Amino acid sequence: MKALVINCTLKRSPDPSNTDALARVVVDRLEKDGVPVEVLRAVDLDIEPGVTSEPVREGDAWPAVHAKLLDAEILVMASPTWLGRPSSVAQRVLERMDAMLSETDDQGRPVAYNRVAGVVVTGNEDGAHHVISEISGALADIGYTIPGQAWTYWHLGPGPGPDYLDEERGRDWSHRTGRAMAANLAGVARALAARPLGAPPG
Repeated sequence: MKALVINCTLKRSPDPSNTDALARVVVDRLEKDGVPVEVLRAVDLDIEPGVTSEPVREGDAWPAVHAKLLDAEILVMASPTWLGRPSSVAQRVLERMDAMLSETDDQGRPVAYNRVAGVVVTGNEDGAHHVISEISGALADIGYTIPGQAWTYWHLGPGPGPDYLDEERGRDWSHRTGRAMAANLAGVARALAARPLGAPPG
């Protein structure tokens, strides 16, 4: 079993990322549970806009990301909040994932079936539940299973304020919730591996 974390921060590496810092709590718990994790920072990759799994042009990094999605049973989407919404990077990733709606495996199942997904959100404004709902809803549409409490967030809202990396308030709750999220993702992924969903009825 493998997990993939796609960090949709607007900050390129090696700039510090609040979203990465909170996502690492989930990563640490998954790894403690025996799940190897790969973390991608999407803004570092040349992901073209589009709604296809195929390369949009030469050098498009999306096909390699798509292959990693198909190699992982657990997906964690991590996004900051901007203007109360997921980042533009998260939206681009989800738009490219839209192509998975029409992709099936050799048993006729949508390729996202029997995979689980969760969401990590940070921001110094409110809107975390809206961001979680938007991303979770999109991933469920694509075919991912979203376990109960498969999210964590850190927000100080309402209004602007210090960032996660600059503020200790709320971290204990966010970390507890992140560890629970990781345990739920791993548990449901293992349950689906033991009793996988079949192809939808025709």
